[in-house]
Amino acid sequence: MEQFFAGDYTGPAFEFFGTAHIAALICLTLLNLFLLRFKNAQGKIKFRIRWTLALILWGNEIAWHYWNYAVGKWTIQSMLPLHLCSLLVWTGAFMLVTKNYKIYEFMYFMGIGGAIQALATPDLGIYGFPHFRFFQTFTSHGLIVTSAIYMTTVEGLRPTWKSILRVAVWMNIYAVIIYFINDAIGSNYLMINYKPNTPSLLDLLPDWPIYIIFMEAIGVLTCLLLYLPFVIKDWRSKYLMNKDNSSRLESISK
Repeated sequence: MEQFFAGDYTGPAFEFFGTAHIAALICLTLLNLFLLRFKNAQGKIKFRIRWTLALILWGNEIAWHYWNYAVGKWTIQSMLPLHLCSLLVWTGAFMLVTKNYKIYEFMYFMGIGGAIQALATPDLGIYGFPHFRFFQTFTSHGLIVTSAIYMTTVEGLRPTWKSILRVAVWMNIYAVIIYFINDAIGSNYLMINYKPNTPSLLDLLPDWPIYIIFMEAIGVLTCLLLYLPFVIKDWRSKYLMNKDNSSRLESISK
């Protein structure tokens, strides 16, 4: 148990797409599939599910902050809830209990887009399975994705084209604010002031500030890809409606 919470963990380091990584991704996939069965459940059951997800998100994040404090890693330069996923843990849990649509838009586009990247390439370093950090990371980012999918598939919320515009505008405003906060306290939240010192996908992009333009483009492309299922659904509904109307007109003309 001591090694489970150890700051200087001596167990196995995290292995990208190793057995533990793949197993965690499979478990999260199965969770989302399991929650689909509650699409036609009673309101009380859905209410309990939303609260359960919210409390796990909040509890997991509080434990994360306490662990960092206990092992001497908590600093304002790294632990303020200003990174996108950290912010969405708190606001996303609030979205679950209130069904707030404006937060849902960000959870769907930025939450799914950002958290999936974190799940695919988690920054865990020496903290492999079965360390607390391993479970905390997959719980946090996994439930961000799950919360957005649950509210879409079970609770019936859905984004619109205007959602993409609102998310884009507010994310840019937020990024500007975070840039000045970073400049004031010497942090690099959102990785907006410079590339991280550790190896990352940003190393493949040009230097600052050009890589920010690429990040913007990737963000827009991600939003469009996430909206594609609704484009197909709307097109299919319109096609079937037009087909049905045409059949009715033909029947009347006969």
